[in-house]
Amino acid sequence: MVALLSIAVAIFAGLMMTRVLGRFKLPDVTAYLIAGVLIGPFLLGRLGVHGLGFVNTESVEKLGYFSDMALGFIAFSIGSEFNLTAVKHTGKQAAVIGVVQAVMAAVLVDLSLILLHFIFPDAISLPAAITLGAIASATAPAATLMVVRQYKAKGELTSLLLPIVALDDAVGLVLFAVSFGIARAISSGSPDLISILVNPVLEIIFSLLLGALAGLVLKYLETMFHSNTNRLAMTIAFIFLTVALSMLKIPVGPVTIGFSSLLVCMMLGTLFVNISPLAEDLMGRANRWSSPLLVLFFVLSGADLNLTVFSQGTIILIGIVYIIVRCLGKYIGASLSARAMGCSEKVVKYLGITLFPQAGVALGMCVTAAQLPGDGPLIRNIVLFAVLVYEIVGPLMTKWALTKAGDIQPKTQELLSRRQKKLEEVKDKPLLQKKSRR
Repeated sequence: MVALLSIAVAIFAGLMMTRVLGRFKLPDVTAYLIAGVLIGPFLLGRLGVHGLGFVNTESVEKLGYFSDMALGFIAFSIGSEFNLTAVKHTGKQAAVIGVVQAVMAAVLVDLSLILLHFIFPDAISLPAAITLGAIASATAPAATLMVVRQYKAKGELTSLLLPIVALDDAVGLVLFAVSFGIARAISSGSPDLISILVNPVLEIIFSLLLGALAGLVLKYLETMFHSNTNRLAMTIAFIFLTVALSMLKIPVGPVTIGFSSLLVCMMLGTLFVNISPLAEDLMGRANRWSSPLLVLFFVLSGADLNLTVFSQGTIILIGIVYIIVRCLGKYIGASLSARAMGCSEKVVKYLGITLFPQAGVALGMCVTAAQLPGDGPLIRNIVLFAVLVYEIVGPLMTKWALTKAGDIQPKTQELLSRRQKKLEEVKDKPLLQKKSRR
């Protein structure tokens, strides 16, 4: 009962917050996150009343499987952007920009935090600095996708942005695995080539293979049904299945075969959209079905943000450096590579800004980084501080950049007039019905 009540309160709070913040023209995703912070264990949750919020962090963590499912749908939707027809025009540009901006962010954060280590050796260790640099490469696909969907963004910048965000996960995994392996070698004094090189490569390869296999099976099974309702149910079941399978860890001697749920579901969406004639219709239906799940995901993300990080001066100092330098790395890397690939001036100018949001993938890396002796809690708190800032400010920046680039068009006066007219008709309808009864 408590879990169901928490889900209802979370979705209700998120939706109501959009009505409050909608007056200020803020993106819905920002409203969901702020609603989560308000009903989280550090604000209303402190009152201890389940109907008002999450009373502790454990109550948020118990609903974590909803976040896993939501990320699966987000990755599936982003994977559908890799339609071969569209990729022929933007594939090379997206690949180059995706790699360069991720590496640039990692390198600049590495250099700045290593410098900070030599200035204040007690504040941050060398292994922690190297690990945080790799985490800086990750971008949050969820917030970006939600802004694109809400405002129906369409144009050159958007067509490049979604494939880049998808590629960012693969690049980030490799950079993190290598950097974390080096950090552990520095801490222990013994390098581990398997964890540095072999495991991350296997994770990417097997994630893509699992997603491709699931896509082929899904395409075959969809042809067995003639009802769109049943086809939609099958699609949803396969997304759940791939998320579940991606949690497996298979030890093979000294090597561990793992999977990235984001990569698996992206590959599922990519293959399905390219081989199934039913894909476009089913993708649209799946997106509508998953809307409440995404509301819950972002509210839970907001509730999970630890506000106590603001009480630690060291965390704030390192966090500010991390946030500013990472943004510079994303912006410079995206701008330079976009210019080199012959992109238009508006892409060169605004693409980097849309890559600022950071959340789920970075927090997932923190779970692995917790294995770093003595530095795990520091890394998690710094990333939590950064995520709190990025997730609230990032969607606003993304909306602003897409608007300036012309991918988000302002609503015309004609459309606004039609909406107002419909609202007036709805209000007047009960009065007309009463008069007719008399």
